[in-house]
Amino acid sequence: MSNIVAIVGRPNVGKSTLFNRLTESRQAITHEQSGVTRDRHYGKSEWGGKEFSVIDTGGYITGSDDVFEGEIRKQVELAIDEANVILFIVDAKEGITEMDSAVAKLLRKTAKKILVVANKTDNTRLLNEAVEFYNLGMGEYYPISSVSGSGTGDLLDELILHFQEDELKEFDLPKFAIIGRPNVGKSSFVNALIGKEQNIVTDIPGTTRDSLNTRFNKFGFDFYLVDTAGVRKKKNVHENLEFYSVMRAVRAIEHSDVCILMIDATRGFEAQDQRIFHIADKNNKGIVILVNKWDALEKDTDTTKKFEERIRKQISPFTDIPILFISVLEKQRLLKGLETAIEVYKNRAQKITTSELNETMLAIIEKHPPPATKGKYIRIKYCTMLPTPIPSFAFFANLPQYIKEPYKRFLENKIREIYNFSGVPITIYFRQK
Repeated sequence: MSNIVAIVGRPNVGKSTLFNRLTESRQAITHEQSGVTRDRHYGKSEWGGKEFSVIDTGGYITGSDDVFEGEIRKQVELAIDEANVILFIVDAKEGITEMDSAVAKLLRKTAKKILVVANKTDNTRLLNEAVEFYNLGMGEYYPISSVSGSGTGDLLDELILHFQEDELKEFDLPKFAIIGRPNVGKSSFVNALIGKEQNIVTDIPGTTRDSLNTRFNKFGFDFYLVDTAGVRKKKNVHENLEFYSVMRAVRAIEHSDVCILMIDATRGFEAQDQRIFHIADKNNKGIVILVNKWDALEKDTDTTKKFEERIRKQISPFTDIPILFISVLEKQRLLKGLETAIEVYKNRAQKITTSELNETMLAIIEKHPPPATKGKYIRIKYCTMLPTPIPSFAFFANLPQYIKEPYKRFLENKIREIYNFSGVPITIYFRQK
């Protein structure tokens, strides 16, 4: 399970700079999956061997100054709802402003851990003056400079002390998240599945006080539905829906094994669906796409095929994904959707022995070796599936640094042709032999 850290504060205090510092350092060490666009406001980070997600709430605020205050309030409330730890950024050069005090007032209402971060503490004078941040009444503050990076180590050391362990670890059942933008039918899907037979539903409170993990145990299935849609109703519907639905999706995605991404057939696969898909992909989760409201479309003989092709084009290069057409209203193919999610869960957990993998893959590599680079021949001698929770493969070569992305994709496609990894992201590493 990944913990979620939200960065809040008024505009221009350096939230995005800190976000970039926390996520970029990691971007340098891990190769982003090809074709995944980096989200400006959501990223992964790691410190002291603990991985966590970072959300920069500020990146979404647009509009004039008078709009700011209301927007910031909504974002702080959302951060309190969703994050495990909140970084409250203030500006050491400007000291406490009225808006800082307003943000502090909102934050004082929560039991979540809040760390006050005095950014732009670039010299000794500012360091001494930063003591005024004790007046916010939020205890200790952490002086940093997000531009130079000074002080961030101490801040991160403190931050990871407040992470939570996964409360569902002891329940060794698959965890499915139903994700998607608002109004695609997520709540109706859950209600159609659970029905009114509340006796078979046990609610285990999740990490946030009102995020639910609902056990689903009937029709021969047994799993958890994570953070069921519609548990919380947001007061204003006209707020920045893209930000809110993506932020909500992040928590559900990170707590799950397989994500069931629902889209609305009448609206197609939109940019926001694509972003939510990429977050699930980036987190190496299994994915199933359910196209809801299929009954509402006028169809000719190849509608399904065309629709499916369009989706695969938009999610490329990771296209080995089950896509099902359903209708929650007509109760069509709902259980098929769950069966597919179970299959994807099994695909994600499967292990291939080293001897079998070498037997199949080395024969293919011999026929289609990596192209020579700079007159050097690349030889792959051995491969193995790594003992990681998600499917990862290591190929050992004499010159791993010369193997290019197209060849990596070729190997991935071959693995997918031979073994069933439908719905599951695969990672391939080339190592020195």
